[in-house]
Amino acid sequence: MKNYLNEIKKKLKDNIDYESLEIVDNSHKHIKHKSFSKNKHYFKLKFKSSYLSSLSRVEAHQIIMKVLSQELKERIHALEISIEP
Repeated sequence: MKNYLNEIKKKLKDNIDYESLEIVDNSHKHIKHKSFSKNKHYFKLKFKSSYLSSLSRVEAHQIIMKVLSQELKERIHALEISIEP
């Protein structure tokens, strides 16, 4: 899992300007949900980014979702995104 999180961080860093990023795996909180799959993950992304915070919330989320589009199709079920300046 650690390698996968590092891959996500690298992909985001290569495509988005941010000062820091913390990725929290919240998959364990969703085990009892009907749509739960052990092959899909529930992540919270905590960005500190002057760039992303200068955009509208919708624009910032669209950029993040575009960068992670392949991961969202294959291994990520849900993303919670928070952005601080």
